Amino acid sequence: MKIITIIGARPQFIKAAVVSRAIRQMAARGMDIQESILHTGQHYDYNMSELFFDQLALPAPKWHLDCGNNTATMKTVITPILQAEQPDVVLVYGDTNSTLAGAEAANELAIPVAHIEAGLRSFNNTMPEEHNRIATDRIATWLFCPTRTAVENLHREGITRQVYHVGDVMYDAALLFTPEESKQEDVLTQYGLQVQPFALATIHRASTAENEQALTNIIQALSQIPMPVLLPLHPHTKKTVQAVPALQRLLAQATNIRVIEPVGYLEMLVLERQAKYILTDSGGMQKEAYFQRTPCITLRNETEWNETVQAGWNRLTGTETASILHALSMPFDTKEINEYGDGHSAEQIIHILCPNVS
Repeated sequence: MKIITIIGARPQFIKAAVVSRAIRQMAARGMDIQESILHTGQHYDYNMSELFFDQLALPAPKWHLDCGNNTATMKTVITPILQAEQPDVVLVYGDTNSTLAGAEAANELAIPVAHIEAGLRSFNNTMPEEHNRIATDRIATWLFCPTRTAVENLHREGITRQVYHVGDVMYDAALLFTPEESKQEDVLTQYGLQVQPFALATIHRASTAENEQALTNIIQALSQIPMPVLLPLHPHTKKTVQAVPALQRLLAQATNIRVIEPVGYLEMLVLERQAKYILTDSGGMQKEAYFQRTPCITLRNETEWNETVQAGWNRLTGTETASILHALSMPFDTKEINEYGDGHSAEQIIHILCPNVS
């Protein structure tokens, strides 16, 4: 079986790393399966792209398109590659423009699509990611869901064929790539955090990263947290801050906020595990917070991961300063979540895709 995996953004590199590893292991055991990776270039900076390939031992892409973040442009470039290669399956992840571009290109060539992380819904139709999820799920032949809620979402929409609850490949990754104790100490020492509690914050979605008022509110909240706040600044957010002098002044005045460059996945796992709180607008980081058993404040009004809220690990605050600080002031009453599998979701996916391949 010939698979082409299409990825373009940081969370997809992590997910693809564990699935690609499972493919290579099965091929080494004699299974007739091969994978080639197509990187759209949606994330272009070293810390957001190449560093992840290096750290996660993800094979170098056969194609690196560097064609930006426009779905139509990516689709135009992807199509002739798929036409020439004629894979048996196109594998896509999540909800980015790369996801939808790959799915649409494959669909127009009648190439079956497998969607990993299918069925997630925020029920906020203003989010580009929501459109991408829904459209990709309509196209996909195989729909691999990380939670039972995702399966139920698809069933409500009339999608019932080849829908599988396989668990979450991000959980596979969290188990597989947990750094050694010495590495964790090195990361904390690097940022001077080894002897004190700290909070970890990330901001990257367009609805916050491009919104001056939302960023102002969030930074004001972060500045009032009575501990150091580590803020790896996403290029998208950095661009807005650099363009708005008031935001630059606000960050400069917030002596507890430490702005750093984006970090690799292994470093982020350490910071997530050791933080007292995580504050983020990232979907994936909400789950990673749970994997590391760190309470999370989600700087949005909705989430695709409602089970993290129901289990008490996650609180939705939006971007209002008072709401963020109030959520942090209340104790977290948490319980375990039995949704994300046993760390072998990637293997399940490959066995479902290739039941007759030996």
